[in-house]
Amino acid sequence: MAVAQVKIDATEERLSTLALPQTGWSAAARADALARVRAVGLPSRRDEYWKYTRPDTFVQAAPVAAAPFQSDEAPVFADMDCLKIVFNDGVFDADASDDLSLDGVSIERLAEAQTDIHWAKGLYGVLEAAGQTPVERPLAALNTAFASDGVLIHVTATPSKPINLIYNQVSDSSDAILHHVVKVDAGAEVTLLENGPAAARFNKCVEVDIADTAKFHHICVQGRDHDRRTATHLFTRLGAESVFKSFTLTANGVMTRNECVIELTGDDAQAHVAGAALGDGDFHHDDTVFITHDAVNCESRQVFKKVLRNGATGVFQGKILVKKDAQKTDGYQISQSLLLDDDSQFLAKPELEIYADDVACSHGSTSGAIDEDALFYLRSRGVELGEATDLLTLSFLAEAVEEIEDSALAETINDRLAAWLLARRSS
Repeated sequence: MAVAQVKIDATEERLSTLALPQTGWSAAARADALARVRAVGLPSRRDEYWKYTRPDTFVQAAPVAAAPFQSDEAPVFADMDCLKIVFNDGVFDADASDDLSLDGVSIERLAEAQTDIHWAKGLYGVLEAAGQTPVERPLAALNTAFASDGVLIHVTATPSKPINLIYNQVSDSSDAILHHVVKVDAGAEVTLLENGPAAARFNKCVEVDIADTAKFHHICVQGRDHDRRTATHLFTRLGAESVFKSFTLTANGVMTRNECVIELTGDDAQAHVAGAALGDGDFHHDDTVFITHDAVNCESRQVFKKVLRNGATGVFQGKILVKKDAQKTDGYQISQSLLLDDDSQFLAKPELEIYADDVACSHGSTSGAIDEDALFYLRSRGVELGEATDLLTLSFLAEAVEEIEDSALAETINDRLAAWLLARRSS
């Protein structure tokens, strides 16, 4: 049987397990997304952007099993004053969530937004569809077609506190597809937090439209010690003098694929995307980033650090595309791994594609072990081996964490990193 037919059959088998939600205003976008999925098929290892990661568990029709995650540890942002929105197995939980009223923001459930003239009609699936060129992203299109829940966030003025999306798993074979749309009006600024063990198989898409002079901050913490399989997609469009800053912390999980697609369309915009991943054992983590510069004097930064041990695998695929008229572009990309044993591996594919002639773009990727001289220095001053290793690991991750603008949030992330390292040291 031809490979193409195998892919078509696998795609149709997966689609047969899903049903298109009946929401009138998004029907056209969903139908278009479904057509795109059928046209290209769901991903396989033969696809260029999936050569380092097996997409099998994301595309198989059968449910994926994972025991619900139990922990006595407080939720990651529990001590912060946030508007809390909770999803259990991909379904909004009104009882566990706060009232959705917040100054400067309107928030609605995707499943309940019925009006045919809804503001999200001009955005739902639009950035995702644009992000399919030049690289096909069929899991994101699948999400647009079949997402049954999510939130629609319209930021008209700077709210008094962050919005915190919490994802819980309550069944052992949950399959969640969530889609969020965020629109930030000119001059407004908002912080979106995401955390929780999510679901056994979790497909999430977030589309963010940032108007001129607006700012969007994003912090995502992806579970801990959980047998999850997660595919996330973040599509962002930036207007003139706007700011986008996103940081993702991933600790454990069997399979994680985070895709970030950013388009700078207005002059003097800034886009920073960073991540820290800590993997132990049966862990595969893939960051795939594509940033397009299509305006003058814009800045982008990609900073990704991975700490791997006991056979864990890390992947980074990052690209900066500078179009012909995007002069004075400043693009920076760094991906590094710290391998704590000889069994782990880091696979990197950094790329630059530049058509303008007045730019400053760079990329780099390194992989190595703990600095033995630095370790000796700490040990010689009485620091125990495990603690010394943790200190050097935190130092290695610091450049990524420093991309978080809010010092309180950065401290929270550092506390989580330290806790993970301490737990691994004592296990």
